[in-house]
Amino acid sequence: MEYSSNCVKEPQCEAYAAPSYASPSNQQHKRKRKPAFLEFFAGSGLVSHALAPYFDTAWANDISAKKAKVYAANHAPGKFELRSITEVYGGLLPHADLSWASFPCQDLSLAGLNGGIHAERSGLVWEWLRILDESKQTIPLLVAENVVGLVSANGGDYYRTLHASLRERGYRVGALMLDAVRWVPQSRPRIFVVALHKNLAAPPELMAEGPTWAHSQAIVKVAEGLEDWVWWKLPEPAHRKQDLADIIEWDAPCDSPEVAARNIALIPENHRRLLDSFETFAAPGYKRTRARGQTLELRFDGVAGCLRTPKGGSSRQFLVLKRDGRLSTRLLTVRETARLMGAPDTFQLPGSYNDGYMAMGDAVAAPVAAHLAKHLLAPLYKATV
Repeated sequence: MEYSSNCVKEPQCEAYAAPSYASPSNQQHKRKRKPAFLEFFAGSGLVSHALAPYFDTAWANDISAKKAKVYAANHAPGKFELRSITEVYGGLLPHADLSWASFPCQDLSLAGLNGGIHAERSGLVWEWLRILDESKQTIPLLVAENVVGLVSANGGDYYRTLHASLRERGYRVGALMLDAVRWVPQSRPRIFVVALHKNLAAPPELMAEGPTWAHSQAIVKVAEGLEDWVWWKLPEPAHRKQDLADIIEWDAPCDSPEVAARNIALIPENHRRLLDSFETFAAPGYKRTRARGQTLELRFDGVAGCLRTPKGGSSRQFLVLKRDGRLSTRLLTVRETARLMGAPDTFQLPGSYNDGYMAMGDAVAAPVAAHLAKHLLAPLYKATV
């Protein structure tokens, strides 16, 4: 997620005024139709969107004013607080049954500087834990989401440090690796750390005896010898029905013929031969610098590469489109990025192209969060009440 290193509260817009933190009475809480959750580093609100059938958003927070506009355009007012997490006091937050933190990934990403879990940006996860410590209640369920570097970088020590901190707070913990490509045509593997308080018993059907399809080799390795580790169990999703070509806005404006010709000239010869074998095709790719110079390397599996932003350490993704035998090039449209994140076309994306691209590139793929909520988080909560 985007993070401003100065930790200074951004100018507060009237639409983003801090919500009231008066905790509901027990009687009021019992009348709630769904359990409540707090979302830290909420960004554009795709997690709130995905969890809506199972959890009510009690409070959400982010430091980015541009993402706050996207959040406000798609969610009920009065829940979002625009400020640095360093300025949030846990004792004032509303009652919650789940706390979710998609904390910044830049210091854990293999595409970034790999500063580690104590670095300036990814280290904000400790602010989340500080807020949990300040809370007037013990929140039964926690989720921390990040890139695969959380479990693989530095020999797995970043995850082990987080795991130990959650254990110290009384939680049993397990990590899952869920790739958005199982739901949408985008390769986007992410780690979801799920923690349940030790005072609560997890139903046996939600736990496996060992690794499953949702546990990568890196997770298997990092779990060795960890106390209070849980092999969370999820059903495999059905095979996705869409490829990249199915979500493309084919009528969107493309590059000028001159720009397209320059881009096409960068495509390696073996990739050009593959393009020639299709009548209609959408090939995503990135411009890379190789020994022979700059190239535009494509993929042909009907899947987009992982959406990233320039702040995440990578260039934007290009499309090479072939229709009626003719080639054209352009960047992904903002709506295409939203579709690649599983957002419906009704999901509003106010602001500039860069604003929308950043909002989606830093988000959590909605169908992944929904699958986790439906098959693990909601059943875990039901077992605790």
